[in-house]
Amino acid sequence: MTVQMATRQAPRLVLFALMALGIALLPGSAVSQQKTLEEQLIGVWTLVSNEHTRTDGTKRQLYGSDPKGTLILLANGHYATISVSSDRLRFKSNNRLQGTPEENHAAVAGTNASFGTWSVDEASKSLILRFEGNLFPNLQGTDSKRPIALAGDDLRVTNPAPGVGGRAEIVYRRIK
Repeated sequence: MTVQMATRQAPRLVLFALMALGIALLPGSAVSQQKTLEEQLIGVWTLVSNEHTRTDGTKRQLYGSDPKGTLILLANGHYATISVSSDRLRFKSNNRLQGTPEENHAAVAGTNASFGTWSVDEASKSLILRFEGNLFPNLQGTDSKRPIALAGDDLRVTNPAPGVGGRAEIVYRRIK
C-alpha cells in the first residue's frame, strides 16, 4: 500500500471507529442499564422534614424543625421507618414503663413508627406501604399509597391522608 492510499483511508478508519463507538453508546443500551424507580429507592434514608398542611391550609413541621428519623427500604420488599420529634421531653423515671400519663402522651404524639412490606407503582410514581405493624394500631393490616418524587439523593413522599388529617410532605435524604 502506498503512502498516498494510506493517507486517504485514515479518515475512513477514524469515521468507522467513531460510528462503532456511537452504535455502542446508543440510547437503547443506556435504557437497558437504567434502574427502575423501585431499584433506585432501595437503601437507607434519613428524615429531613415532615411538613403537615392542615385542611385550613396552615402548615407546621409535624416533628419540629430538626426531626430525627430513618426509612429503610430493603430489596426483598420489607421496610421499617421511625420518625421522632427532636424536642421530646425525657421521662423523669429512667424506665419507659413508669412514665406519667403526660410523658406517655408526649412520647406517642412525637413519634411515628411502622414496618411491613413495600412496592412501587411505577406508572403513578407511588410508594405503596403495607403496614404489618404501626405505632397507631388502627393502621395495622392496611395499605397506604403515597406519591413520590426522587431527585438525586432526595426523596419526597406525599402522605395524602395522614392520621392527623390534612396532608404531609415528607423529605428524606439517602444515607451513603
